[in-house]
Amino acid sequence: MTSLEEQFNHHLLDNSKRAVIVLKNVSKTYIIHHEKPTLVENLSQRLNCQHVEKYLALENINLKIFPGEKVGFYGPNGVGKSTLLKLIAGISYPTTGKISTKGRIVSLIDLAAGFHPDLTGEENILLNGLIVGMSKKEIMQKMTKIIAFADIGNFINVPLYTYSSGMKLRLGFSVAIHADPDILILDEVVTAGDESFRQKTELAMDKMFNNDKTVLIVSHWLEFLQKNCSRLIYLKR
Repeated sequence: MTSLEEQFNHHLLDNSKRAVIVLKNVSKTYIIHHEKPTLVENLSQRLNCQHVEKYLALENINLKIFPGEKVGFYGPNGVGKSTLLKLIAGISYPTTGKISTKGRIVSLIDLAAGFHPDLTGEENILLNGLIVGMSKKEIMQKMTKIIAFADIGNFINVPLYTYSSGMKLRLGFSVAIHADPDILILDEVVTAGDESFRQKTELAMDKMFNNDKTVLIVSHWLEFLQKNCSRLIYLKR
């Protein structure tokens, strides 16, 4: 009788051509600029006072993720977990290596990203929906449900700059959930708003974890990952 590990490896081999996310030798380096100009340096227009430091956040990551997998990433702070998700989501780009994905990806890493402060909530739903890959027709068909789920009242008709951070998160989460993604990317468990809204988000997340959607999540809550994920990946150093 084969072990669970052997069964899992056999499953990966059988499904290698069906991978929805493939990372090949992916590395990410950040350039950090340190400047300590003095008055004398400013007066003499010396511009060579800059010290540049390279920070290697990820190095040679190779990874395949398959349809319907629920994959959890965990490890100490600063090892590149969130950076990895941002690369997969297309929010950031690798310094070297290649990333390929299949299907609609919706990221809940930065729920307020893609919003414009001068547009109303409803206008921002249209804008954000287009950004995450929805068609205008699809957005308009789901508009009523998106507004109802966000539950921000008459603020839906006023500019976004009047919103609290919690209201922006509610709107962003509602758009993301109704986008019906093939791949959902989470950085920590989403909890925004009052108890009623948190219950709605938990139900929505449970639905995502219990269907055929591919889910990637970073969390320090190991118990949550063990309960909801089919595979855990530990990032070290």
